[in-house]
Amino acid sequence: MTIAKGRPWGAPGRLPADGVVVRTDAEAGRIVSEARRAGTSPPVIGLLGGDLCRTLGGTGDEARLLSERAVIFPIDIASVTVDGHQQWFVAHVVAHNRLWTRGVAALNAQWIGEWNIGPRGHPDDGRLDVYEARLTLGDVPKVRARLPTGSHLPHPRIRERRVVAADFTWERPLPVWVDGARLPGGAVRQLSVRIEPDGARVVI
Repeated sequence: MTIAKGRPWGAPGRLPADGVVVRTDAEAGRIVSEARRAGTSPPVIGLLGGDLCRTLGGTGDEARLLSERAVIFPIDIASVTVDGHQQWFVAHVVAHNRLWTRGVAALNAQWIGEWNIGPRGHPDDGRLDVYEARLTLGDVPKVRARLPTGSHLPHPRIRERRVVAADFTWERPLPVWVDGARLPGGAVRQLSVRIEPDGARVVI
């Protein structure tokens, strides 16, 4: 069940014996993708790094995952479909041009590296936080300076939405990164994203 206002989220719980430890969002996304393609539930994932780990307050302490201090969280997962190929992600999908004047970010996590892109996001609220930017060259350095603190929003040239699904089409193709890993095959003109509530469990 997705998080609701006033309802506790997460509970004490160690990484089980069949759990998997990862250090990046891309590793976690691959585990989820493999499970979904096999028609099975993903194993519980222990997070030692990545933007989802940071969003949840993870410390990167591997010993903690097996200790009484460990906490287990249900999280949403999401799928991205590009040119008929579907894969799953845990943190974010990002597409942008070289200068960052045009870009889209669909987030399940709050962070992308050191940038607090989605300051109001939550990884178990049943929604993706989507940001579509059409910036001028003058806007870019100003927005970048505010990204670490999440104070870049609101912005007149950044559209914010919270959605269960979204489709994107661009006149000029854009390269795409899924959980921080660039998709092979070059830039694309279209992609679709869709949330899957409570699709996995993670431990920090």
